[in-house]
Amino acid sequence: MAKPSIPQGTRDFSADVVRKRNYILSTIRGSFELYGFEPLETPAMENLETLMGKYGEEGDKLIFKILNNGISNPKNIDKAKAGFEKALEGKNTSELTERALKYDLTIPFARYVAMNNGRLTFPFRRYQIQPVWRADRPQKSRYREFTQCDADVVGSTSLINEVELANIYHLVFNKLGLLQYELKINSRKILTALAHLCGGSAKMMDITIAIDKLDKIGLDKVKEELLLRELTPQQIGVIEKYLSIKGSNEEKLIQIKSLLGNIKIGREGIQEVEFVYKQAANINIDIDFTLARGLNYYTGIIFEAKAPPAIQMGSIGGGGRYDDLTGLFDVPGIAGVGISFGVDRIYDVLQELNLFPAEVHTGTRAIFFNMGEEESQYAFRIMQQLREKGVSCEMYHEFVKITKQFTYAEKKKIGHAVIIGSKEIEQNYCLVKDLATGLQEVVVFERLFDYFDKAKPAENKSLVP
Repeated sequence: MAKPSIPQGTRDFSADVVRKRNYILSTIRGSFELYGFEPLETPAMENLETLMGKYGEEGDKLIFKILNNGISNPKNIDKAKAGFEKALEGKNTSELTERALKYDLTIPFARYVAMNNGRLTFPFRRYQIQPVWRADRPQKSRYREFTQCDADVVGSTSLINEVELANIYHLVFNKLGLLQYELKINSRKILTALAHLCGGSAKMMDITIAIDKLDKIGLDKVKEELLLRELTPQQIGVIEKYLSIKGSNEEKLIQIKSLLGNIKIGREGIQEVEFVYKQAANINIDIDFTLARGLNYYTGIIFEAKAPPAIQMGSIGGGGRYDDLTGLFDVPGIAGVGISFGVDRIYDVLQELNLFPAEVHTGTRAIFFNMGEEESQYAFRIMQQLREKGVSCEMYHEFVKITKQFTYAEKKKIGHAVIIGSKEIEQNYCLVKDLATGLQEVVVFERLFDYFDKAKPAENKSLVP
């Protein structure tokens, strides 16, 4: 018999974990809606041609392809064998696969906009919270299935959108208690100018892919990779000078203007970074010219949110401007900008820093002890009245020793026990015990909801009239 297991890089979520994740998701969702974003959902799978070629050389390798149905059909065996042979050569074939699990939420969103642009009101502000899949090597805080939370604005070139998105990051992370988070910004236009200085736009992807690995592999390895990508020592020297820009944001801006300010697109990028930095003055933004974000579709401002320095976690969010993403689907000219939150990594950070509030763990607020057949029937009616008023509660499923019922409540971290025996029924009251403090109170049935409606029940006085 096979041992139960799940695919590598995926996880089951217990009730405790789900509640914590829902706390994060509801915080993000509420912030999105506060800024006027509307919800959207797209399918788990997309046509392969929708995804391929949109994420750069490294990203395309991580797309999960889905085998076509029916390849076990004898009529399809030869085609399937041929398809597998091509797949082993790194080629795709429609006989083998035509669909893939979505790699992120941005490209499916661009596809949606392209399909529905005649019916949308622009600027169109949408948020999306759904799972995505990547054929990555599983490791700490890196999974093959994970949830993304995106907010995008399309149909506007205004940099006010970037300022608002920076403020959303600030709002969410402060609500979650991540006061020491870091928000880095750069512009792909600045990187384009750097590529121009190093041989032209053909070098753009080689440079950004290498720079994007700087934090992971260090400067020396980046230089080695650039050599392998056929950049000259002189060009690598220019890139090294670029990567060596340090100091305060003002000092960095002076240095970048000296290096790239004479190139038109570089000058534009510098002005955009300076605008966002100054307009979002209430946010601790770090202008970081080493930030590259190796995805093909970014064209302007790019963001990366990082966990507090005390946590070795890396990126917990990112995004940027993509002024012609829908052009990939033959609908040119629709500008866009968006950000994404890495929910799974944010969860790990909050867990490590012990930042989840106590109420997040709350499931069942009260358990009604089973004191016998007649007593439990009476208690059930009282319990239903509480449920109708929004108090989550449950009844122990059988009449057993009260110590066993207490043990059950403790294991489930239920806050209160409600005891209704024959004596309590006769005298129209129940005993309510706060299981955290041990405080037990007498509460008449008519006041039971009032007891649970209080913010701190353990501090309440007796509710007997």
